[in-house]
Amino acid sequence: MQKILKLFEKSPIIHTYTILDYKSSSDSEYLKAKLKLKNGDLLFFKEYTSANEHIYSYHWQKPEGSLMVRWDNSPHHKELKTFPHHKHCPDLKASYETTFGDVLKEIENILESEKL
Repeated sequence: MQKILKLFEKSPIIHTYTILDYKSSSDSEYLKAKLKLKNGDLLFFKEYTSANEHIYSYHWQKPEGSLMVRWDNSPHHKELKTFPHHKHCPDLKASYETTFGDVLKEIENILESEKL
């Protein structure tokens, strides 16, 4: 999780973050955090990792609560070619962004395009 915390601290779009929950054992880690982006949007982070699993949900929303995008790998939507990876924006779509670093880059690109 040290790599994730470095992303929280060094990302040009993250203003602040709060760790909501953290659990660690000899073979797994779980982290839940709330991040405030520099434009005021919120990004909710949940990730569980072990030797055999990587379960995630990254939920980006406007301050009033409207969904921008949620990336996750819940094992449903088998019809998607990227199963189990998918995103809701708010319609369901295939997702190739499967790490938090990928998601941050995607959000950065979206925010940058909104400035143009």
